[in-house]
Amino acid sequence: MENTTDSPKLERTLGPVMLWGLGVGYVISGMYFGWNLGLAEGGTLGLAIATFFIVIMYVTFTFSYTELACAIPKAGGAFDYADRALGRNWGFVGGMAQIIEFVFAPPAIAAAIGAYFNLFLKTEPLMLELAGVSFELPWLAILAYFAFTALNIFGVRAAAMFELVITILAVAELLIFAGVTLPEFEVVNLTTNSFPNGIPGIFAAIPFAIWFFLAIEGVANVAEETKNPQKNVLIGFGSAILTLVILCVLTFVSSVGVAGWEAVVYDAEGNMSDSPLPLAIAHVVGNSGWMYHLLLTIGLLGLIASFHGIILAAGRATYEFGRQSLAPKALGRVHSKFKTPANALIFNMVIGIIALMTGKTGEIITIACFGALALYIISMISFFVLRKNEPDMERPFKVPFYPIFPALALIIASISMIAMCYYNLQLALIFFALLAGSFILYKLVYANK
Repeated sequence: MENTTDSPKLERTLGPVMLWGLGVGYVISGMYFGWNLGLAEGGTLGLAIATFFIVIMYVTFTFSYTELACAIPKAGGAFDYADRALGRNWGFVGGMAQIIEFVFAPPAIAAAIGAYFNLFLKTEPLMLELAGVSFELPWLAILAYFAFTALNIFGVRAAAMFELVITILAVAELLIFAGVTLPEFEVVNLTTNSFPNGIPGIFAAIPFAIWFFLAIEGVANVAEETKNPQKNVLIGFGSAILTLVILCVLTFVSSVGVAGWEAVVYDAEGNMSDSPLPLAIAHVVGNSGWMYHLLLTIGLLGLIASFHGIILAAGRATYEFGRQSLAPKALGRVHSKFKTPANALIFNMVIGIIALMTGKTGEIITIACFGALALYIISMISFFVLRKNEPDMERPFKVPFYPIFPALALIIASISMIAMCYYNLQLALIFFALLAGSFILYKLVYANK
């Protein structure tokens, strides 16, 4: 593979419509699976309260982050903002938190994609035995990794166009789902056993509320490949978060309103399910009709949209680390023909497949959420520092209701981080160990280069 260190550069090809497609696409799989597990923690009311505050966090964060992205339109996103505001060390920590989020989210989605294909193709999981230990090889999920990494290497415009088309179809699927289920909606289904674990259930449900919107900030990572980023990033970011908030409320209410929260958490065998929408719609149209199978088939597109989109954003985050000599310089090279960060994309794919092979989907999701919250906290601190230290910086867009919006985002993210550490102590230790280990490696190997 031919690369060069200094040239060519990332190519500016993205407009506001494609940014909307990327922003919604990064996130939309969160509407299709994962969020329903928060119902087991908090019930309808507990997850609803957690989601309410998380929505406030994401709306205020998105507008604040847009100010940073328009003022500093670089591929590194959180790294570049923290690096300028807080110095290289904190820039590294913010960038590493971003990479953990973007690299660990796709394996969880890939696992769901593989399970979906196994269901439709009626194939059995491929079991291997190594040193007397049997384990499942998720070959369909691995195949998806290779396919969508290759698409991202081929070109950002092709990747973004694919993302736009598949995201539109995924949004249409959610609207069809709501249209089929809402006529069967009953208020009693929202109120029955709605708060089974009380106040603690609200805090325990936080990671699943975050999963509704995880990775929306990835739009900032393609600012360097956006035409007129000072205008188009705002339009793409703003329209994406508005679309996602509407879809979140619609999907939550229409799913639970059909038969209660237990019906979208537990399958017929009583096992916790990662497929809330099929469970809900089966109560309306059964589980063998054409409408059921049509919605299941289209529903796969939501998973693919987020999987593909986050791979794109992750490639840019890792690329910036290589370009800034915070990691091997090979990661910061752009392919001479396709103008994409091919090495970074391949590196992320290898790490993602290793995580996928663990089979720990829930734990992987939680670690990705830790990365997201750390990114949000560091980015909002950077926001305030830049406002204070560089008041004359050119800011083509300024967050409304300053300082209320960035302060709300910072406060809710901080409380959420504390709550997640309390309820997921072991995974918190793993996350902070990843941060600490990578920081020590950076200081020993790359800091003086």
